[in-house]
Amino acid sequence: MSIKLLINLAIPNFMSIISSNIKFLRKKKGLTQQSFADQVGIKRSLVGAYEEERAEPKYELLKVIASFFDVSIDDFIKQKIDDKWQPAPKGNLRILSISVDKDDNENIELVPLKASAGYLNGYADPEYVAQLPKFYLPMFKQGTYRAFEIKGDSMLPLVSGTIIIGEYVENWADVKGAETYVIISKSDGVVYKRVGGKFRENKKLKLISDNPVYEPYEINAEDVLEIWKAKGYISTQLPMPTPEPTMESLTTMMAQMQRSISNLQQKN
Repeated sequence: MSIKLLINLAIPNFMSIISSNIKFLRKKKGLTQQSFADQVGIKRSLVGAYEEERAEPKYELLKVIASFFDVSIDDFIKQKIDDKWQPAPKGNLRILSISVDKDDNENIELVPLKASAGYLNGYADPEYVAQLPKFYLPMFKQGTYRAFEIKGDSMLPLVSGTIIIGEYVENWADVKGAETYVIISKSDGVVYKRVGGKFRENKKLKLISDNPVYEPYEINAEDVLEIWKAKGYISTQLPMPTPEPTMESLTTMMAQMQRSISNLQQKN
């Protein structure tokens, strides 16, 4: 099994750019390969391998090297740095680590409930992704997919423990209101929700539960790390017919409606 990185922005000659930048910035600081290796805490042989494109630095090391040279990780990966180089405007570079099988088919990595908390720190780390359970489904050939185990009853009739298979959304402008997504965010972790509208930077993203007992809420767009569009699910429980409403459920729905009306009146 091997690991590769998918870069969300079109970056030609990815390794060539990194190799060139390490060599140029090292020499510009007047460092030998050995002195540079000592200062960033790696072996000298690795510096030579990186500069000659014989090896790829891990993402965490890329961040260390970019910080050492006082260059943003965005510029360090995307821009060929030389004497004429100017820092690019700041943007959001999203790196997705995936795993492939021996035939170079992309696996579908599974993020179980017990791994959800760790996913926030390891989603861009190839070593972390390599340790996730993985499988392959022939009907999901086009695109990049990941599976997430959901918790709770907020998205009934899908029950807790259901596995949502999501397709990676590269361009968040493609997010459509009323459709369901797995949203990875700093503030809310891993959640499966229906979105209330298009994604807009510097705005809030409204998340809606299919279970009306749960009220919609909003998260800051800047907190979003990944978005996966729901394409299917795996469950050991088949969906049951929608039960007739009980007096308890009707009372709960009425209370929710009254709270919503009260909140609307206060805003007005």
